[in-house]
Amino acid sequence: MKSEYRQMAPGGLVQIEGDDGVRLGTFMFNPRSLIAARLLDRDPAVLIDVDWIRARLGEAIALRRRVCDTNFHRLVHAEADRLPGLVIDRYGDVVVLQANTAGMDRLSPLIVEALTGLLPLRAVVARNDSSARRHEGLTETVALLSGSDSSAEVMEGGVRFPVDPLGGQKTGWFFDQRPNRDRVAALAEGARVLDVFCHAGAFGLRCAVAGARDVTLVDSSAPALAQAEQAAALSGVAEKVHVLRDDAFDAMTGLAGQQFDMVVCDPPAFAPTRKDAEAGLRAYGRMARLAAALVAPGGFLFVASCSHHAQLEAWAGQIALGLHRARREGRILFTGGAGPDHPVHPHLPETAYLKVQLIQLN
Repeated sequence: MKSEYRQMAPGGLVQIEGDDGVRLGTFMFNPRSLIAARLLDRDPAVLIDVDWIRARLGEAIALRRRVCDTNFHRLVHAEADRLPGLVIDRYGDVVVLQANTAGMDRLSPLIVEALTGLLPLRAVVARNDSSARRHEGLTETVALLSGSDSSAEVMEGGVRFPVDPLGGQKTGWFFDQRPNRDRVAALAEGARVLDVFCHAGAFGLRCAVAGARDVTLVDSSAPALAQAEQAAALSGVAEKVHVLRDDAFDAMTGLAGQQFDMVVCDPPAFAPTRKDAEAGLRAYGRMARLAAALVAPGGFLFVASCSHHAQLEAWAGQIALGLHRARREGRILFTGGAGPDHPVHPHLPETAYLKVQLIQLN
C-alpha cells in the first residue's frame, strides 16, 4: 500500500477517513512531503474548481476590506485563510502569489483566473522561489502570470515605497510589520533614529516622514538600500536619511559611543529551522545587547523576530538578557506580533511566527 501512495501525483486530491469510518474531508496529498495531507474542505464530496477557489478568495478579500484601510496588504495567509501553502500579497492593482505546496501549485491557473475576476488587477506575479517548495518536490520559479507591467508601489504612512515583485525579496514587502511601524513612527517626532537590518528602510522612512530629525539605515544589501534611497527621495525626506551598507552586528559595534532616541532591529530569521534555535536565540541576545547600548536614556528600542522556532518566552528572555549585559534597564511598552491581515490558524502555531517588543530604556 505504501508503494501505491508513492506513485500518486504530488498535489492531487484525496478523501481521507479515520479508522472509525468518519470521513474527514478533501485533502491535497503529496507523498514527497513531510506533511502528506493538507485539508482543503470538510466536505469529502466537494468539487475543487474555480468556483470553490473564487469563494475562498472572496472570503479573504472581504476580511481585508474590514481590517485594512488600504489596498496594500497580505490578501491570503495560507492555512489561516483555508488555502494551505498559498500566500498572496496585494499592491493595489498588482498581486504577488507564492504557492508553497504542490496542491496550490497545481491550482495556480485557477487561482489566477479567480483573482483577475474578483479584483481590478493590472498584473499577477508568481514568486515561487521559496525554500519551502523544495520540501514539496517543486522547482523554484519567478514569472509574470498575468498582465505586462508588474511595477508596483506601497503607500504607507505618507511614504511611497517602490516595490519590485519580480526581483525583490520574498513577495516584495513585509506587510506583517505595518501596525508595528505605525507604533514606532508615532514616537519618532524630533528623534534621531537608527534602523538596523533595515531592508528597504520601512521603519526608518516611516519615522522620517513622521518628523524624525535624522535617520540612519543599516543593511548589508546594496539593492535594498538603493530602494530605500529611492523611497526617501519620492517621499521628500532624502536630506535627513543616511544609509550605511554593513553587516548589522559590525555596524552596531562600530557605532559604539553614539546614542539614538530610537533603535529598530528587525532582522531576518536567526532560527529558520529547529536545529538553529539555540544559536539563533543567542544571536537575538547579542543583537539586543549591542542595540541597547546605542539607545539614549529615555529612548526606545524596538526588536523583532520572524523565527517561529525561537519561541516567545525564550526569545523575550534573550532580549532581557541582552539588556542586562548592556547594563541597561527599561520597561516593555508593547509585546505583539503581526497585523490582522496575517491571521493565525488556531492549530498551527507557526502562523504566529512574528514576535515584537517595544521597550523604553532608562
